[in-house]
Amino acid sequence: MIAADELLGWGVEGLAARVSGGRVSARSVAERFCDRVEQVNPALNALIGYERSLVLAEADAVDQRLASGASLPLAGVPITVKDNLWVGGRRIAQGSRLFEDFIAPRDAWAVARLREAGAVVLGITNCSEFACKGVTSNPLFGVTRHPLDPSLTPGGSSGGAASATAAGLGMVALGTDAGGSTRRPAAHCGLVGLKPSSGLVPHPWGFAEPNFGVSVIGVLARSAADCVAVYRELIAFDAGDPAGVPIVFDPGDLSAEPPRGLRIGWSPRLGCEFPVDGDVLAQFERVVAALEADGWPISRIDPQWPAGTRTYPLLALQQAGLHALYGQRPPAERALIDPDLNAQIDEGGRHSARLIAETVRRREPIVMSLARYFEHHDVLLCPSAPVTAWPHDTVPQQIGGEPVGPRGHAAFTPLFNYCGVPACSVPAGRVRGLPVGLQVVGPRFEDARVMQMVAVIERLVSTASH
Repeated sequence: MIAADELLGWGVEGLAARVSGGRVSARSVAERFCDRVEQVNPALNALIGYERSLVLAEADAVDQRLASGASLPLAGVPITVKDNLWVGGRRIAQGSRLFEDFIAPRDAWAVARLREAGAVVLGITNCSEFACKGVTSNPLFGVTRHPLDPSLTPGGSSGGAASATAAGLGMVALGTDAGGSTRRPAAHCGLVGLKPSSGLVPHPWGFAEPNFGVSVIGVLARSAADCVAVYRELIAFDAGDPAGVPIVFDPGDLSAEPPRGLRIGWSPRLGCEFPVDGDVLAQFERVVAALEADGWPISRIDPQWPAGTRTYPLLALQQAGLHALYGQRPPAERALIDPDLNAQIDEGGRHSARLIAETVRRREPIVMSLARYFEHHDVLLCPSAPVTAWPHDTVPQQIGGEPVGPRGHAAFTPLFNYCGVPACSVPAGRVRGLPVGLQVVGPRFEDARVMQMVAVIERLVSTASH
């Protein structure tokens, strides 16, 4: 009997090739991962929707398709899906008691695409309510815990996806990222976490989105190769998605070695003086030094953002979006919502039309500033998160010896959502025994360049740790 650890070691492409070639069945793979979920998940609460019979039935269908001659690039690969993405016929609740009885009428586009390629949905992963907090807990399903230390959070909002993937509950996870919700949990759990360029992964149907035009489908994986194997299947155009790119888009070779002449910028505080814990920053500097020693030219140059750019400069749009969706709910329903989310909803209701208009207009100079940076650099390196994982019942109040607000831990990711560019967190070693992640950012639609550099960093960090 093949153990789940051995299956994980094959990677996405290796497992799919073995299932397609008949060396192992999709059902036997599913059985091993189901065993692991039943053993490990109760302590983590990473999967909040799991039924063994559904997983095995889905795996049997993959085996039947293969027997009929189908070509399935993800044959038998177990994936998980965040609780704000529809899986047809399953309860999908956004971590909210308001949606406790909601049954998705169809698969989200990305879920359907991966199932079509032969992937098997292992379960639904926990997230913060409406995917709008940086820790993963909610009134409906409770707290998700970090696989290395149950007293800690894996971050959020895709914390269930990160905790599950890091614990080997599935090989790859689908999440969402409106301000770092894929990248930060990946950093905290030692995973690769990709936010693609806006418009490349269709999302034409599903829950109403409070984050106007900045949220995308993200991928969390145990390696760059696994991330690429799944992301490659997701790039497409669907006319129902208003953010879609209506051209034939070729991302290039996502797995190629990048050119040695790549112009790399390193910005440890992102030009905003965001604080970073000293030992976390020291680890990042070691990785950057290793890149330089390996022959990669690196310039220590910050992006020049518009005056006043700080943590989550467009947060008012999320708050207003939440208020538009949930602010008029009856008091009995509002009482079911996480108090932190109710505070955001109320704040959104206080925003004036002028403030919202001014906030929308702030996005354009931010986009232009980053575009100017990429006139002189091919990729940008910066922290994914300035801290390691922290206790699940709080948020860091000090970072790098400086007091920070409730979103100080999330400062390094949202600007890239506003700009629509690809950004990916790659494991950058450990600090105090906990993972940290370095963020690789590229110009819009240069997703291949980003993933190629992620693979380089992954290889160097792995070599240094052995």
